[in-house]
Amino acid sequence: MEELSQALACSFSVSKDLNSTAAPHPRLAQYKAKYSSLEQGERRRRLLELQKTKRLDYVNHARRLAEDDWTGMEEEEEEGADEDVEDMEVEERKKLPKRYANQLMLSEWLIDVPPDLAEEWILVVCPVGKRTLIVASRGSTAAYTKSGFCVNRFPSLLPGGNRRSSSTEKVYTILDCIYNEAQQTYYVLDVMCWRGHPVYDCQTDFRFYWFRSKMEEEGDLEEKSRLNPFRFVGLQNYSCSTESLCEVLATDFPFEVDGLLFYHKQAHYNPGSTPLVGWLRPYMVSDILGMSVPASPLTTRPDYAGHQLQEIINHKRSGKQKARDDSSDGNAGNVDGRYELEHLSTPKLEGSPSVSGDPAAQMEN
Repeated sequence: MEELSQALACSFSVSKDLNSTAAPHPRLAQYKAKYSSLEQGERRRRLLELQKTKRLDYVNHARRLAEDDWTGMEEEEEEGADEDVEDMEVEERKKLPKRYANQLMLSEWLIDVPPDLAEEWILVVCPVGKRTLIVASRGSTAAYTKSGFCVNRFPSLLPGGNRRSSSTEKVYTILDCIYNEAQQTYYVLDVMCWRGHPVYDCQTDFRFYWFRSKMEEEGDLEEKSRLNPFRFVGLQNYSCSTESLCEVLATDFPFEVDGLLFYHKQAHYNPGSTPLVGWLRPYMVSDILGMSVPASPLTTRPDYAGHQLQEIINHKRSGKQKARDDSSDGNAGNVDGRYELEHLSTPKLEGSPSVSGDPAAQMEN
């Protein structure tokens, strides 16, 4: 029965996102491969070009999230079944998502390593936790899951997050966070709006810099108090150079590390899955990026990864041959994992005696 459940876990497809991080890395996956008709690198290029011309009403979008006011919005048009597949893979939504579901920018597995990784990408080390949309407005702070459910409401020192601050000025703040329940802490990944100023259409490096300066101005967000029962801690970002990556992997962080997010510096904050944000577990860096890493707890391979090393090597060797074989008929593409979870990746189940040999078997239903 256990073997059957593991086989079913590997074969179900419940997410339409390419290279979903909730599934095992495609190079490590043991389920039947699904392919995208466009390379991940090509989709990155097209998205960067698209965001130069795309103009969405982020001001009103942020206001609607803050005030929970969705009146006057037209019903979303259903996508035609005859749309071109390649266009669907790179075309952004013409309308922003409604309500609170699907508001977070989600990553893909980093498969096609960008040649400008060291120069044009930023690294963020992520703690174990649950992705959360934070909306501070009208004197309270609400926490929403990726699916749009409000799981908590509390006061905070975020602009607009408590009655004392909202009584003097009408402001609101929207953040992309990882909530660590054990530490009662919201680790801030990204900022979409601060004190009523939306930054969705700003580049990643500016958003990170701007949020860091605003956090320094507030001062008390990292401390628990009556008006701030949960800590808000900004996650540090790093260069993606080889030297920086080695230093990061050798660092002892004050939280349990879940994985690494790689942000393209020029990427805007677009809700939904995007190839402009890549995800790797720390032990994968040496194999996926092809670099030597220091021996440390972060780079130690879990038990279930031991037997998959040969699969990674075989995948790299066969990838070149497959590209040559498929170039004649245009079928080359990326492996597509399709699972839907709230977590960035798979959290360890407490009390589990051992880790299964199949990574998909670890995933939470």
